[in-house]
Amino acid sequence: MSARDMASPRHASGGRNVAKTCRKARGRRGRDVTRASAQPDALRRLGNVLREKARADWKRLTDGTERSRATFSVVDELAALWTLDESEALLEELEDGLLAADLGPDTARQVADVVRQGVKLGEMRDGNAIRDAVKDALVRVLEGGGDATLAWEAEVANARPLVGMIVGVNGGGKTTTIGKMAHRCQLQGRRVMLAAGDTFRAAAGEQLQAWAHRTQAKMGPVRMQAKPSGVLYATVQAAQEEGVDVLLADTSGRLHTNTDLMQELQGCKKSLTKALGREPDEVLLVLDGTTGLNMVGQAKEFAQAVGVTGLVLTKLDGTSKGGAVVGVVNALKLPVKLIGVGEGIDDLQPFNPRAFVDALLPEKPSK
Repeated sequence: MSARDMASPRHASGGRNVAKTCRKARGRRGRDVTRASAQPDALRRLGNVLREKARADWKRLTDGTERSRATFSVVDELAALWTLDESEALLEELEDGLLAADLGPDTARQVADVVRQGVKLGEMRDGNAIRDAVKDALVRVLEGGGDATLAWEAEVANARPLVGMIVGVNGGGKTTTIGKMAHRCQLQGRRVMLAAGDTFRAAAGEQLQAWAHRTQAKMGPVRMQAKPSGVLYATVQAAQEEGVDVLLADTSGRLHTNTDLMQELQGCKKSLTKALGREPDEVLLVLDGTTGLNMVGQAKEFAQAVGVTGLVLTKLDGTSKGGAVVGVVNALKLPVKLIGVGEGIDDLQPFNPRAFVDALLPEKPSK
């Protein structure tokens, strides 16, 4: 190329275009590098948030099971004393200790028999193996209740709203549980409505309205002294019109031995079924953990009357009878879906069998 051609306006323009293109490319590469470096930062921040939440959830669980954990200390004591020569005597003491921890006779015997069989087969020769076997047996019992995932957290394909009917005896904590469940749903980005199906207790509607305000949930119609079945039917229609994702239906507390009240509860379920065109997605029985194995009788009656799909155990932080959770699941073959381990709004947690057993029998710190 001649000097004249290189100096021509056309060639100069071409050079400017090339330079401009290079600058754009460098700019794009710079932005790409910035975005690439920002992504790991965002992931690290998300990871830190999740780890902090996991630690907070674990602390709530361990704090909330402190009194129950003390009753399981017998397992550690027997593991420390373990010798094959005295294995049968120690196994009998283990069964008695599990019974004292409120597992109930059938479950205590079942867990002890698992350990006994392992000893006979030569699979367990020291205290650590015995302790691990007890924990594994407890986890298997709890997992035998079935899937603990709530319908709306499993993203079932049913038409919205997904409906949870909440039942239980007086004083078990149904309304408070509903409020905490609404809070959990809202944190997950779900639109929630509360149904005031307890039309008998004077303060029930006001209490539920307060929870709706606190959790920013929508509130269905409140009609005190009206038929609860009619109120629930109207609330399903309102929820459908509003396009909410989850409807949580409160019901009046009732003694499980009162036939008339249990029949009224059956009417509430039929009303929800008629309005939805299907049965409620969850029928959750709220049980007061402080009642221990007395929960079993309640649960059997409610399960027979309305087809309970899962259990919510409350007030575990105020009792040493946390072992009853294992006995209840073993007796009913129903999953525990949520547990209450404190009074805070975040203290209602999804139930994880392994985490629960680890909280009752935590690993000893290495020396």
